[in-house]
Amino acid sequence: MAEENTKKTTAEAEAVQAPKTKQGKKAKRIVNAGQVHIQATFNNTIISVSDKTGGVLSASSAGACGFRGSKKGTAFAAGVAAEKALDIAKKNHALNSVDVFVAGIGLGRDAAIRAVSAAGIKIDSIVDVTPVAHGGVRPKGERKP
Repeated sequence: MAEENTKKTTAEAEAVQAPKTKQGKKAKRIVNAGQVHIQATFNNTIISVSDKTGGVLSASSAGACGFRGSKKGTAFAAGVAAEKALDIAKKNHALNSVDVFVAGIGLGRDAAIRAVSAAGIKIDSIVDVTPVAHGGVRPKGERKP
């Protein structure tokens, strides 16, 4: 009797599963104008290409391009990462003009911007959005006289 119950449950489970439908490829969006966000730290440079509303079209980093260790923080690695992200955005989404937003103080800042212009994409504006503290909370430790 226990065997019959297990057979029913497996048969019921097969009947309950929805039939698998094959989904086609997602349609590629055509984006003429977008944004390039560059996060340049001392250890790595991250580049993401998005549309005007912030939806990411492609992204890359120096680490994703095969650079490891201290080489990730170099200007050359930032240029390679920017080329990779922009090529994907240009091929898949027909991107041709961007606003560039740069954050951070790493070596890859200038190299990534040069790579954007070298990729044949028109730069509309360059904005530095590096966060700078002003005021803030009291630092730890005793008060100084």
